[in-house]
Amino acid sequence: MKILLLRSKATKQQVNEMLETLGNYIKLAVDIKKGILAGGGILHADCEAVLLDEGSQQEIVQSLLGIA
Repeated sequence: MKILLLRSKATKQQVNEMLETLGNYIKLAVDIKKGILAGGGILHADCEAVLLDEGSQQEIVQSLLGIA
Protein backbone atom coordinates (compact mmCIF):
# COMPACT_ATOMS: atom_id res chain seq x y z
CA MET A 1 0.00 0.00 0.00
CA LYS A 2 1.41 3.34 -1.04
CA ILE A 3 -0.32 6.50 0.12
CA LEU A 4 0.42 9.56 -1.97
CA LEU A 5 0.37 13.10 -0.63
CA LEU A 6 -0.69 15.54 -3.36
CA ARG A 7 -0.42 19.31 -3.29
CA SER A 8 -1.52 19.76 -6.91
CA LYS A 9 -3.69 17.97 -9.47
CA ALA A 10 -2.97 14.24 -9.65
CA THR A 11 -1.29 12.91 -12.76
CA LYS A 12 -2.60 9.82 -14.55
CA GLN A 13 0.38 7.88 -13.15
CA GLN A 14 -0.44 8.96 -9.59
CA VAL A 15 -4.09 7.95 -10.03
CA ASN A 16 -2.98 4.54 -11.30
CA GLU A 17 -0.64 4.14 -8.31
CA MET A 18 -3.47 4.91 -5.89
CA LEU A 19 -5.78 2.48 -7.74
CA GLU A 20 -3.31 -0.38 -7.15
CA THR A 21 -4.50 -0.70 -3.54
CA LEU A 22 -8.23 -1.34 -4.10
CA GLY A 23 -8.59 -1.67 -7.87
CA ASN A 24 -11.78 0.18 -8.81
CA TYR A 25 -11.76 3.03 -6.32
CA ILE A 26 -9.46 5.16 -4.20
CA LYS A 27 -9.85 6.03 -0.53
CA LEU A 28 -8.97 9.71 -0.05
CA ALA A 29 -8.65 12.27 2.71
CA VAL A 30 -8.46 16.00 2.05
CA ASP A 31 -7.31 18.90 4.20
CA ILE A 32 -9.83 21.45 2.96
CA LYS A 33 -7.95 24.35 4.54
CA LYS A 34 -4.50 23.56 3.12
CA GLY A 35 -5.82 22.10 -0.14
CA ILE A 36 -3.79 18.89 0.12
CA LEU A 37 -4.94 15.33 -0.50
CA ALA A 38 -3.73 11.92 0.65
CA GLY A 39 -4.93 8.90 -1.28
CA GLY A 40 -4.31 5.22 -1.83
CA GLY A 41 -4.89 3.72 1.60
CA ILE A 42 -6.92 0.64 2.45
CA LEU A 43 -8.89 2.72 4.96
CA HIS A 44 -9.75 6.41 4.96
CA ALA A 45 -8.00 6.50 8.34
CA ASP A 46 -4.73 5.52 6.64
CA CYS A 47 -4.95 8.61 4.45
CA GLU A 48 -6.07 10.81 7.34
CA ALA A 49 -3.02 9.68 9.34
CA VAL A 50 -0.71 10.93 6.58
CA LEU A 51 -2.39 14.35 6.67
CA LEU A 52 -2.26 14.49 10.46
CA ASP A 53 1.47 13.66 10.31
CA GLU A 54 1.82 16.66 7.95
CA GLY A 55 0.26 18.94 10.56
CA SER A 56 -3.38 18.92 9.45
CA GLN A 57 -6.08 19.29 12.10
CA GLN A 58 -8.57 16.43 12.46
CA GLU A 59 -11.61 18.72 12.28
CA ILE A 60 -10.44 20.08 8.90
CA VAL A 61 -9.80 16.68 7.26
CA GLN A 62 -12.61 15.23 5.11
CA SER A 63 -12.76 11.64 3.79
CA LEU A 64 -13.83 10.88 0.22
CA LEU A 65 -14.17 7.92 -2.12
CA GLY A 66 -12.94 8.23 -5.70
CA ILE A 67 -14.35 5.80 -8.26
CA ALA A 68 -12.37 4.95 -11.38
